[in-house]
Amino acid sequence: MHARLLSCFVLCAVTAGALGADWKPAPAPLMTKWGKEVKPDSAWQEYPRPQMVRKNWLNLNGLWDYAITKKDAPKPEKWDGQILVPFCAESALSGVGKSVSKDQNLWYHRTVEVPAGWKGQRVLLHFDAVDWESTVFVNGKELVTHKGGNDPFSVDITDALKDGKGELVVRVWDPTDSGAQPRGKQQAKPEGIWYTPVTGIWQTVWLEPVASDTYVNSIRVTPDLDKSEVEFVVDVVGNANAVLVGLKDGNFSGKPGQPIRCKLENPKLWTPDSPNLYDVQINLTSPDRDSASADTVSTYFAMRKISTAKDDKGVMRLMLNNKPVFQVGPLDQGWWPDGLLTPPSDAAMKYDIEVLKKIGFNMLRKHIKVEPSRYYYHCDKLGMLVWQDMPSGGVPSRGQLIPPNAKEDAKFTDVEKKQFRVELKAMMDHLKFFPCIVVWVPFNEGWGQHDTNDVLKWVKDYDRTRLVNGPSGWVDRGFGDMKDAHIYPGPGMFPTMPDRVSVLGEFGGLGLPLKGHLWKDTDNWGYRTFKTTEELRENYRLLVRRLHPLVGKGLSAAVYTQTTDVEVEVNGLMTYDREVIKFDLAETAKWHKALFGPAPEYRELVPTSETTAQKWRFTTTKPADGWEKSDFDAAKWTEADGGFGTQGTPGAVVRTEWKTADIWVRRGFELSEAPTGEVVLRMHHDEDAEVYINGVLALKVTDWTSGYTEFFLNAEGRKALKKGTNVIAIHCKQTRGGQYIDAGLMELK
Repeated sequence: MHARLLSCFVLCAVTAGALGADWKPAPAPLMTKWGKEVKPDSAWQEYPRPQMVRKNWLNLNGLWDYAITKKDAPKPEKWDGQILVPFCAESALSGVGKSVSKDQNLWYHRTVEVPAGWKGQRVLLHFDAVDWESTVFVNGKELVTHKGGNDPFSVDITDALKDGKGELVVRVWDPTDSGAQPRGKQQAKPEGIWYTPVTGIWQTVWLEPVASDTYVNSIRVTPDLDKSEVEFVVDVVGNANAVLVGLKDGNFSGKPGQPIRCKLENPKLWTPDSPNLYDVQINLTSPDRDSASADTVSTYFAMRKISTAKDDKGVMRLMLNNKPVFQVGPLDQGWWPDGLLTPPSDAAMKYDIEVLKKIGFNMLRKHIKVEPSRYYYHCDKLGMLVWQDMPSGGVPSRGQLIPPNAKEDAKFTDVEKKQFRVELKAMMDHLKFFPCIVVWVPFNEGWGQHDTNDVLKWVKDYDRTRLVNGPSGWVDRGFGDMKDAHIYPGPGMFPTMPDRVSVLGEFGGLGLPLKGHLWKDTDNWGYRTFKTTEELRENYRLLVRRLHPLVGKGLSAAVYTQTTDVEVEVNGLMTYDREVIKFDLAETAKWHKALFGPAPEYRELVPTSETTAQKWRFTTTKPADGWEKSDFDAAKWTEADGGFGTQGTPGAVVRTEWKTADIWVRRGFELSEAPTGEVVLRMHHDEDAEVYINGVLALKVTDWTSGYTEFFLNAEGRKALKKGTNVIAIHCKQTRGGQYIDAGLMELK
């Protein structure tokens, strides 16, 4: 079946002038090497639906007429020029490079002619993604209006064609950030973490002939690893009396819309290291036909199971095929400088995944974007686990982006809630075929987060073959298979739980701007920004090293921000144009490989105040010299519960208010024996902190963390620990924003 994806019979229907001799990209700050190769007759020519393949199809990508009009204007009589589909109007590769406001419509126009060989069949018109509200006309007849920027839709245009010909017109309206609809990171005025908006067609448009009496509409495949079986449910349009499922292990038959269970002998499991796929052929029989198949499609499946369970130490873990597998990978936003949401080509899209595999990742979090179907096919083929985000929505000015620690969810109208559910269901229906997807992420942080547990429970009930993350970062409401921390630069984690898995949904964000590869030469940013590749790599190595003890404590996954630079963000593993990989692939893969080995054991020496308050003595008045030494008399300092800070500081567990510029804290503790293993300081600091062990400077850090983070003590601080009474003393300095300090110690064995 996979070879067939490359050899499908492709008919390119083109309008006059569609070879595009005069076409050229619109100006852009950056272009990728793939974008420089795009031509009107070569734009996205691959078969777009690898999960259900038919032999004949007609690709409608290429040059269309376009116009931008007022929202209430009728169909244009004249066109503004030509646009290269499937690239959005704002992108360079569309050839347009213009924004479309909420008060305007974007119109598309072209003619189509159905091949003579399709006579007697129904003709389906497929749009793989149009952002946001699209209305389709054929020969002046309005056929369908679809609301949703990320899911495909289709319409039967057979009866609207005239002698197999048609004038195709599409009207698109997109409110971008003035509406509450799911849109991800699009913003009318892009800045910071908000990007250039996308309007109109941004994935492949194509025609497909199907039998007039009956055809396959969709295929649901559910592997049952524990029983060595796989279940098929084939949804059919028309009058089919049987479904035949052809596998290597044999042929199986059943009824349309009913489960067909297939037994496998010695099934080959799908894992990131061995992404085994099974080829399948589906045939329909019809009572109206004597022997010929009414419809034949090719598909595939994988034997894999995702679940949560306790490991041999009783710690809840993510399980792949009933075995604990630590998942590590990047936050992957899938943005491109020349195509925006649309990759410049299939090869470019695949390249990103290949680089992530080479660097040693086994998963990625597809961040508030839905990719073309072929992206997930490549993940299936290459062996990449995917956490799939739902694109977020909401209007900031209406309070629909709630802050960290918000007690109440965002308020959405009933209409807005319904639209969110419609698009969420459509996304899941579209993507749940792909075995690479193992986690649904309905909400990112507080962005459009509403009816949290109701939505999460609905997702869990709707697809019980996958996990639900709820939500990723910020405001957790107590439901979901995972509890997800966002800690920058981190790493860190929530304490382990008896019934949920602790994961780190975002950390890192280490930035390196590289001249010649920037969207903008100024005002770039990362959570931490460095000047040299050497600095970047060393700080990343330390982050990964600090992950390892967290794995021992129960952390099951970590997501690093991010795959590439995006517009003014420079915290990518690669530059935005993909010209430079900022890390050595083999070296970095070795760092990651250590995370998949045996999880280190640890012994708590000094607990933090995360779950149980710990007593400290503190002062906000500068103390006398020697305040950090073990024999200093701190009896006049105030005794209080940690941690110390201001409410609302991300990741903080504030039990004692501290809102001055400086604080000094001390705490004594007893050790029955001197540590023999490596000692790790678990600390949440906001901002600069100096940590002393028995008067010896053991660690000095600047800036802030957004949660509890592991730090390795220097050699002198490590040697200062002794059997008997010890003292840990910290000076924390506030410079801006929130503030917080708390710490503890643990020994790795």
